[in-house]
Amino acid sequence: MLEILRMFTPTPPPLEKTLARSYDEVLAGIPAALATEGFGVLTQIDVQETLRAKLGVPFRRYKILGACNPALAHRALQVSLEVGLMLPCNVIVYEDGNATVVRAIDPTRTIAAEHAELRPIAEEVRAKLARVIEQIT
Repeated sequence: MLEILRMFTPTPPPLEKTLARSYDEVLAGIPAALATEGFGVLTQIDVQETLRAKLGVPFRRYKILGACNPALAHRALQVSLEVGLMLPCNVIVYEDGNATVVRAIDPTRTIAAEHAELRPIAEEVRAKLARVIEQIT
């Protein structure tokens, strides 16, 4: 039955925005945008630097920000300890030619897709991340 419902449930748009602004400008505004929805940045992975240091290969500017909303993370962990596999919520920022792309994980399409009891929390996180993406200009 769950598979039948998934077939007829419209897929929400990706949590993504492409901006005609510099990578540095966009990246600098993301922590404040996340904070408006109760998220903080716990980790930052500089993919360009990591690939250069570990493999000696060039790569575009690309960062992975590990964002966490402690209250929502706590609620989700009380439902399922497995949700820790998806914490923190990743937000990626990368250069794409003269544009900068920002994209966030959609928690409704991850572990919550298989754990119905996590669905309401995942939908709340998704809504918050959508508002974050929307306000990045």
